[in-house]
Amino acid sequence: MHPWLLLGIAIGSEVLATSALPASHGFTRPLPSLVVLLGYSVAFYCLSLVLKDLPVGVVYAIWSGAGIVLVSLIGWLFYQQNIDLPTLLGISLITTGVLVLNLFSNSLRH
Repeated sequence: MHPWLLLGIAIGSEVLATSALPASHGFTRPLPSLVVLLGYSVAFYCLSLVLKDLPVGVVYAIWSGAGIVLVSLIGWLFYQQNIDLPTLLGISLITTGVLVLNLFSNSLRH
């Protein structure tokens, strides 16, 4: 499978798992707890496959940056967490960094 598709699956699985953590109530609720465990398992498995083809530093920056942005958005939408101006600025800087890596880094070219 293509490494970028696997990275997308890894990011999506990690975001799903992290977003389910509050609903698990400290792993006392079975269904959200199962979502957390399966989500992280899929995320790390896919991430391990991606690292066969792409450099770990860049992959981790993209994975964690995208995860931060998406989990922040989910926290705002579903958990009524506030996003103030400094948070938006920080998320914008993270997004800019991920874009710079993807668009301009020679590390991603074999």
